[in-house]
Amino acid sequence: MAAADVTQVAERVPTEFRHYWRAAERPGVRTARAVARRVFGMDLLPDEDRVLRFAQGYYDADPLADAFVAEVYMTGGARRARAMLDQALAHGVEAVPDAPEPLVRLFAQIDEEPAWLDRERSALGATVFRRLGVPGLCFAGAGQLVGFTENAGVKPLAMHGGYVGASALYRLMETARFWIDTTEPGGLEPGAPGRAIAVRVRIMHAVIRHRLNRHPEWDHDAWGVPISQSESIGPLVGSAVPLAYGAKVAGLRSTRAEAEALLHFWRHVGHLMGVTPRWFPADLRECLQYLAMFRLSRAFTGGDDTTEIIESYPRAFVPRPGTPLPRRLRDEVNYRAQLGYTRLAIGSLYRRYDMPSPWPWALHPFLQWPVNFAATTLARHDPRAARLLDRYQRWRRQTWWRNGMGDTTPAYTAAETLRR
Repeated sequence: MAAADVTQVAERVPTEFRHYWRAAERPGVRTARAVARRVFGMDLLPDEDRVLRFAQGYYDADPLADAFVAEVYMTGGARRARAMLDQALAHGVEAVPDAPEPLVRLFAQIDEEPAWLDRERSALGATVFRRLGVPGLCFAGAGQLVGFTENAGVKPLAMHGGYVGASALYRLMETARFWIDTTEPGGLEPGAPGRAIAVRVRIMHAVIRHRLNRHPEWDHDAWGVPISQSESIGPLVGSAVPLAYGAKVAGLRSTRAEAEALLHFWRHVGHLMGVTPRWFPADLRECLQYLAMFRLSRAFTGGDDTTEIIESYPRAFVPRPGTPLPRRLRDEVNYRAQLGYTRLAIGSLYRRYDMPSPWPWALHPFLQWPVNFAATTLARHDPRAARLLDRYQRWRRQTWWRNGMGDTTPAYTAAETLRR
């Protein structure tokens, strides 16, 4: 089926997602839902209408970015399209001579402030993410692996090839750069690096989707469209409430209001990236329901592709041979710390695959608890301490990035050819 056809079908449900309804009928799940309703006054799962809207969202793409890619990127040349995009990001779309209509429409949506956006709340969410420092980047990076167990999530990565082999570290650190720049103060404002990165990633996803929609291996009936709206929610939600609460094991404190502000921030980022799904969790309760729904929908269908990408993740941080001794020691520590963060972030999933032993480094986050707890507690009660902590964590993130990547500038472009 051609891409134009699949993206117009609004009421389909991918066959692989139907595992959710079978799992929801398990006796243990039904009992847990009944207990939650009685004790907490809430259902563990979203109502059926939201589940259905989410499932149908696997056939929703990003029409504005897709049109730019199809009508400009693929016809006029990638270099020319990227130049126009860069000009529009730096100076506004009106600064692009003879800007094509798809580019104009794309930036009309990017520049439009959605009605639900609370800028102060979004800024607080960015502050919360910065406060998590390097541990936040490491937890977020490893946490992505949970979404790679299903075909809809793992096939674009496997077929594109960016997260395996020699390029794995670059792609992983490219994602970390995205998190750093979007969460810097003012990072989402016009002309800011974070806003530019979000839009470049959006176009990169559209290029990959354009290619995969026409690929004989892509199963639209089973998986929906590549990099769909519903599939794109996962990394945003996972970088919010689960991260804010999970980082508490390292002593990094966040209140419920701060965790929900972080969720609001990533929804703001999603708007720039073209992630405007039929349902996006708005608060802690809805986020927990989303996570439970996601967990029940997992059928572990990714097979060898999942195995390759998950097992490639920790090995991407293995120190390179021939580096000077001081850097070698630093990289050895960073590699083992990554094992600890990964083990905690993905839990029992770690044992399903051939992963390096995380011990004793799985204890590393816990050992940071006293210092982090004291610092975040002081920052909560003293504005000056909060500013100092924010400045320190921003410096630490930049230093960690430079230690790993030097002066590299990520391009956020899709590979010219698919891996297979």
